[in-house]
Amino acid sequence: MNIALFGGAFDPVHSGHLAAAQAAQQAFRLDQVLFVPARLPPHKRGRPLTSLLHRYAMVALACGGSPAFIPSLLEAGPEGSTEPNYSIVTVRKLTEQLRGQDRLFFLIGADAFLYIREWREPVALLDSCDFIIVNRPGSSLAKIAEALPEGLRAGPETDEAQPVIPLRRTFLHLLTSVASDISSSAIRQLARQKESLAGLVPGAVEDYIHKVGLYCE
Repeated sequence: MNIALFGGAFDPVHSGHLAAAQAAQQAFRLDQVLFVPARLPPHKRGRPLTSLLHRYAMVALACGGSPAFIPSLLEAGPEGSTEPNYSIVTVRKLTEQLRGQDRLFFLIGADAFLYIREWREPVALLDSCDFIIVNRPGSSLAKIAEALPEGLRAGPETDEAQPVIPLRRTFLHLLTSVASDISSSAIRQLARQKESLAGLVPGAVEDYIHKVGLYCE
C-alpha cells in the first residue's frame, strides 16, 4: 500500500488539512492517509494545547466521510509523559508496522518544511521516506531546496506538474494543486467569539467545538 503520515497539532483539524490530504491521495494514489495528532509537538511547547482527547475526537469526526483517512494515536505516548513527539521516532515506529512492499510518504506543509533542519535527526528523517510538501502561496521549489541539510540532494529538480527534488535515498514532491490559507489560530479565535465556522471545518467538527465549548476560555 501507499501510506502517508500526516502529523500536526490539529487544534483544530480544518478544511485546509482535508484538502491537502485529498489532493495528495489523488496525486500519489494513497491507500491510507494517517492523521496523527501530536500529544506534544516540539514547536508548540510555547502555548497551551487543547487536550489530545479533544483533538483526536475532532480528527476522527473529520475523517468519517473518507475511508482512506485514518485517525491515529501513534503519537499519544504513555499517559503523563512530557517527552515531545519527534517525527523521526514516529516514522520509525510506523515503519516497523509496514509490510515489505508498502511505501511510506510524509505529508507536510511547505511552511513547516522550511524549518526541517531544526527537527530531530533531519537527515535520518529525510532518508526514511518520500516527502509530499503541500504548496503555500509564495512558496517555491527553490525555497524548499534551500531548506535541505547539506549533502542530501542527488540531482536537479524536475519541472513537472508536481515538481520533484531527488534526494540520495528518497524524493521530495511539491504538491502544487492546493493553496489554502485557513489557519487553526483564526478558527480558534472565531470559536472564542461564537462565530460560525462553516466552510473552515467539517460540520461535525464545528458541532463538536460548539457543544463541548472548546476555545471559549
